[in-house]
Amino acid sequence: MNFLRNRLVVLGLVLLATLLLYLLLPSIRQGSMEPSLEAQRLGLMATPPPPLPTINVSVRTGQLPGDPPLFFREALPIDGAGRQILPRLQVVLLHGQAFTSKTWEELGTMALLATNGYQALAMDLPYGKSPDSEALKTDQNRVDLLSRFMESLGVRAAVLLSPSMSGHYSIPFFMKNSAQLHGFIPIAPVGTRNYTPQQYQNIQQTPTLIVFGALDTNLGAQSHKNLLQLPHHFVLKLEGARHACYMDKPREFHQGLIDFLSKLK
Repeated sequence: MNFLRNRLVVLGLVLLATLLLYLLLPSIRQGSMEPSLEAQRLGLMATPPPPLPTINVSVRTGQLPGDPPLFFREALPIDGAGRQILPRLQVVLLHGQAFTSKTWEELGTMALLATNGYQALAMDLPYGKSPDSEALKTDQNRVDLLSRFMESLGVRAAVLLSPSMSGHYSIPFFMKNSAQLHGFIPIAPVGTRNYTPQQYQNIQQTPTLIVFGALDTNLGAQSHKNLLQLPHHFVLKLEGARHACYMDKPREFHQGLIDFLSKLK
């Protein structure tokens, strides 16, 4: 008799526990879900987008004969499947005195240009190589050197990108041969104060993207002020970036670069 009574008590307790669990389950589930729903509303639990497919961009090197010989790197334009295509534009990349053409490969700039349909040509400038020689002594000599590079590689209407000390080459070239350029991207270059407001204003057609770092209060601020005299200009100021602003803020620089190139026809 006692055994039967004990079994009935246990059965009653089980039924009571089941009933309580059934009644409390909705509130437990709601309470456990509320933080997740709130996190999703705030975007904290958003599913990240799938990674973009990786496309291998080959960068070849070459050397043009002459005095001095000209070393360069090239990335050819490709489509989304990695197939080579005709270039939308040719982009010639110069470099500052502390860098080389390899800088643009390591930074990912050449691959970025190629995957967006542009031919990238990064030239090694002969800094420190016979600096007193007649070959590099005057603005005209440096213009001729840059012209030889472009002509040898069949570059006719390029976009010229030029940071810092490469302004010794690009600014004189730009002033004399702006009609040969499809666009100009000076990045805090030297040499901008050597020209008059009228000389700047005479360049009516060539679109120019003036790039500088907000923390570059010397050459960046000076070149920005002078280049603003160009009639057809855009400005890319990289906040929190120093003189080599493209290295401090590569993502922002690359976005501005592609945005500018997309405006050119």
